[in-house]
Amino acid sequence: MTKATDDQYQVVATNRKAFHDYFIEEKLEAGIVLKGTEVKSLREGRVNLQDSYASVKDGEIFLHHCHISPYSHGNIMNQDPMRVRKLLLHKKEIHKLLGKTQQKGLTLIPLRIYFSARGHAKVELGLAKGKKLYDRRESIKSREA
Repeated sequence: MTKATDDQYQVVATNRKAFHDYFIEEKLEAGIVLKGTEVKSLREGRVNLQDSYASVKDGEIFLHHCHISPYSHGNIMNQDPMRVRKLLLHKKEIHKLLGKTQQKGLTLIPLRIYFSARGHAKVELGLAKGKKLYDRRESIKSREA
């Protein structure tokens, strides 16, 4: 969890494992539908993106296995931490992603969650292709050299 403040956005969480396990071919920004006290929990930085992914179903994109912890001062308004959350994208972008994920064997991985300058929670999605073991070793070698 990193809390870096830039003039544009405030990063809440970064998925560093995604850069280790995948080749990121394309990045795009999506809004996220949150309920109740999830926004307050996000502002506290209590989110885990590890092992999470996005999928396209019925012309909509959903974020799976993203753990947003219950708000510490919340009560019955707290939501299920592992619930499936809807992502907001334009229809053209969704159709483009649907074609790429079905044909080329690419997956949608959330890279980071942040708040925009206007205060909206955003998710940066990456169109990713899985690395093999020898690819990971090669990237470690080039990084250390």
